[in-house]
Amino acid sequence: MSLPADLEPAVRDPKKLRRTAWTLVAIMLLGGWLILRAYDTWAVKQSLDDRPALIHRIQKERDLRMMRQDGKLADLFELRGKVFVINAFSLRDPQAAQRSMAVMKRLSEKNRDRQDFRMVSLVIDLMPAESLAATLAETATTRGFELPQWWLGSNEPATLHKFIKNELKATVYPNDSNGKWNYDPSIVLIDRNGHIRRAVVPKTRNGKPSRPEVVAFDFDQASQWDRDGLQTGTDRSNEEELEILLNKTINTLLAEPTEFR
Repeated sequence: MSLPADLEPAVRDPKKLRRTAWTLVAIMLLGGWLILRAYDTWAVKQSLDDRPALIHRIQKERDLRMMRQDGKLADLFELRGKVFVINAFSLRDPQAAQRSMAVMKRLSEKNRDRQDFRMVSLVIDLMPAESLAATLAETATTRGFELPQWWLGSNEPATLHKFIKNELKATVYPNDSNGKWNYDPSIVLIDRNGHIRRAVVPKTRNGKPSRPEVVAFDFDQASQWDRDGLQTGTDRSNEEELEILLNKTINTLLAEPTEFR
């Protein structure tokens, strides 16, 4: 295809080109300012949002079946529709869970009359199948784990430990290290719909709202903060503040509706 013989090159007007360039720059600057303004507005809203964070949902197909202290097999899914807390501990090495167990005991006393709140403690030790039910029953009696409020359960270690790490999002896969159990004794809070929930604490930076902190209910970590001299800004310790936060979060979840899916 040949070009017309009378075709002439366009004459560029420098003034028009500069005006167009400055117009584009102004549009880009205005767009950037609007984006930053929208982000600041979103950040402020996020920083003030203290609703418990959604971490993970335990699906029915990944549920845990356990032998319970009454000798019956029970599924965690049976607790769907209730708010409940779970912790793991070892009968052989219980010292790692001393802080969380003390908190669990106080939760039991505080919520004894609630029908929509339950507690579950999982024994991570390897035990002979023929003596498991008897061991759980004796432990429950000794420690005051009373049904229906407080379940004491276990399963064979491979299944149980995998569930604790993958579904409860433990920081440590339970393991025997030099003859001593190494495990995460944190308290895990689960809402009526099977979601793991953690507390959200609003934060500020340089006097301005910043991204809030999502807090796990790790009382060993809180104790370490106390030993490190980290201040809470109150006359209470980090452990005490975390327990208050746990109770507040539980109450928030108890007020939420159930959404069966």
